[in-house]
Amino acid sequence: MLVADPRTAAAWRLFRQEFADAGPERRREMLRTRANQSRTADLRMIGRAKLGHVGGDMSVLDILTTLFFGVLRVDPEKPEWADRDRFVLSKGHTAGALYATLAAAGFFPEAELDTFAGPLSALNGHPNRVKVPGVETNTGPLGHGLPVSVGMAVAARLSGSSRHVYVVLGDGELQEGSNWEAAMTAGHRGLANLTAVVDRNRLQQGARTEETNTLDPLDDKFRAFGWDVLEVDGHDHLALFEALTSPRGSRPTCVIANTTKGRGVSFMEDRVEWHHKVPSAEQIVTATAELAR
Repeated sequence: MLVADPRTAAAWRLFRQEFADAGPERRREMLRTRANQSRTADLRMIGRAKLGHVGGDMSVLDILTTLFFGVLRVDPEKPEWADRDRFVLSKGHTAGALYATLAAAGFFPEAELDTFAGPLSALNGHPNRVKVPGVETNTGPLGHGLPVSVGMAVAARLSGSSRHVYVVLGDGELQEGSNWEAAMTAGHRGLANLTAVVDRNRLQQGARTEETNTLDPLDDKFRAFGWDVLEVDGHDHLALFEALTSPRGSRPTCVIANTTKGRGVSFMEDRVEWHHKVPSAEQIVTATAELAR
């Protein structure tokens, strides 16, 4: 198991305090800058490893950054704290985005990113809870993260804990039936301590989601299963923050975050081939320059 980087964790705590004290526009800029730094780290990591899922990493990073740097009650130096919020990345193939975020928060040294997908590395192509602090459950096979999160939310209720469970889903994985069994159970049980965020970039491996298996009207489907639904721009950090911290009712919440695959890199945006295409060294230089603007 990797261990925390105390210096980076201390910087993360200072960020969280400054964020809590800041006004809206400062908060927006803080999260935007942090997310693009993680995008740059992710690009370099995938470039070194010669594998990864860069398009989905780029689309989900604003969500992950908002959660870890603005919302989640966690402690990078105490990853087993019993009353911490739980976070599950159901779309486990975007592990690179999660690793970049966890390293930036101090869950483990950022130098570990250089080992991504290497021999004996803890940072596998899909997240592993026995190797990486901050990972609550192993994911990769799609359709498992939401069912596990429902179980976590039920456990929190039974134990009288105030912890909240957040799960990020890919939109393509909602074609898996296990998600809808879990959604039905969460609605039936009124799991108000559960929030699902859908990374709605409308692309999956090889095609658009609506060409593969129509998902819309996605909001109405979740409502029909007993969920409250919010729909936001998934790259608007303030809109994400407000949706993720809005007062809860008596039902689980689904946040549909409309995103763009490959966000922030002009030649990747909304291009299906970047689901798992690896950028060349020259493309990484160009992408990094775009993200620094």
